[in-house]
Amino acid sequence: MKPHGSPLAACPALVPPKLVSTARVVDLGLYSLMCPAESAGWSSCAARLFLPPTAGRSIIVTADTSEENLCWLRAAYPNARIVGAGKREVLAQLEQRFDTELAVVAVDALASTNPGLSARSVLTRSQAVSLLLLATAVAFTFALWPSSTCRALAFVASTAFLVGALFRCALAWIGGQLLPLSVLGADDNGTLPSYTILVPLYREANVLPRLAAALLALDYPLDKLDIKLIVESDDPETATIAERLAQDFGFHLVRVPEGAPRTKPRACNYAFALARGEFTVIYDAEDRPEPDQLRKAVARFRSGPREIACLQARLSFYNANENWLTRLFALDYALWFDVLLPALETLRVPMPLGGTSNHFRTSALRTVGAWDPYNVTEDADLGIRMAQSGMRVAMLDSTTFEEAPTTLAAWLKQRSRWLKGYMQTWLVHMRDPLALKRRTGWLGFLSLQFFLGGTVIAALVNPLLWLMFLWTARFGWSTDVSATGRALMTITSFGLLSGNALLTWLAIIAPTRREWSGITPYAFAVTFYWALISLAAWRGLWQLATRPFYWEKTAHGLSRFEQIVP
Repeated sequence: MKPHGSPLAACPALVPPKLVSTARVVDLGLYSLMCPAESAGWSSCAARLFLPPTAGRSIIVTADTSEENLCWLRAAYPNARIVGAGKREVLAQLEQRFDTELAVVAVDALASTNPGLSARSVLTRSQAVSLLLLATAVAFTFALWPSSTCRALAFVASTAFLVGALFRCALAWIGGQLLPLSVLGADDNGTLPSYTILVPLYREANVLPRLAAALLALDYPLDKLDIKLIVESDDPETATIAERLAQDFGFHLVRVPEGAPRTKPRACNYAFALARGEFTVIYDAEDRPEPDQLRKAVARFRSGPREIACLQARLSFYNANENWLTRLFALDYALWFDVLLPALETLRVPMPLGGTSNHFRTSALRTVGAWDPYNVTEDADLGIRMAQSGMRVAMLDSTTFEEAPTTLAAWLKQRSRWLKGYMQTWLVHMRDPLALKRRTGWLGFLSLQFFLGGTVIAALVNPLLWLMFLWTARFGWSTDVSATGRALMTITSFGLLSGNALLTWLAIIAPTRREWSGITPYAFAVTFYWALISLAAWRGLWQLATRPFYWEKTAHGLSRFEQIVP
């Protein structure tokens, strides 16, 4: 524990000095912390903007001098003297005092309290044994009946590919209806709760000014926003600009100490421990949320059932028209956030989150242990983990605009990480299939297999099926004269072609909700786009085996486009 010396001691007293009597304990569950001579959890200290007494001192320093907060402090520390200080100084001292504990919790909170739902171990022993037995069985049958084994595997793969496409079509039909959403009835700033905004940053100095403009454009009282700019210790350029913005606009700059794994969720966990808001949202550096998004989220939380722990805003791109890749990516996002995720909400099955613009009840996020620092798609995992805890994720009728990667290299790195994370998430939640089925029901269990696992399987088998189809089309059936073999190859080809036709149809209908007729023709290139997804999937699988926790950074601020509507 670091020394606590600070010029804060010279601040004027707000109440008469009192002597310290005994230590008190504030129970904060996962984030509780015992301190020398006096104990208080950092979550409580951050929420009420105070520093608890330390050994040999009887002074409480606070930046919140409201009568309600002073009453709480007097009740919690009846024999302490309370002095006032600035918010920035109090927060800086809190980080200095608790940085070691915050760093440990950011990495180990979930793995230590619920190791079965942590991706720290890629495979459990039972999963490793099961995969080994399956591989041995396939190798044995291939050695005895090579042609039949290949045809059977192709049949299974094409069937899985087609079933996955049909499941997405079913979701598209269900998601065709817009859900009725609540709207805030009045602009009564006095009734709005405090809101924490987490913005993880790494090498984002070039986009920080635009980010600040987007945050300041939010239609929400600034004094009720707890905006945390989260920077890594080895990124001085971003930290310098973030520090300037923090001074100018009252943001809270959080410096994450060095540590492993170096991932976005670890940084978010570190800052989230100091969250002061009743609700918490995460935005990426290049995000531009619609100004009324926070008010809509508050209205939806207040009007909906308590079991709704998270709201996922829709995501789209402001540079969708930049090139062919951004147009295809925009179609992908339109299908995902405007059609498929609303269908999952309607079915009340586990919903993987989208990584940004996730609005949480802060208490619920703490209950599930926040983000998994070992999962490189911590968003998808968190949505499934909330479902396993009996919580619901719902859609928010508000859009956040992002920057789509403009080069194939940048897109490939990002998509490889996503698919690697999907693999991690599926492996984690399938460690105990019976428990998963019991907690989510049969519909939730099957939805997870088709929606998450099916996405990975389809991406991996897609190029193999195309190779087999092209081989068959070139050489005919001369390699197999049996009727059974010809039937299997016919069914395999049908599954491949039908599956790709359905995916093309989904891409065509995806932009209709936003009336993006200009990019609809690019849907006919979705088969080529899926080939790129397959490349990313195989790359992600290789990284899962060799570098499971490696986070490939996506560079932002490279787009030439500024307009919102394609």
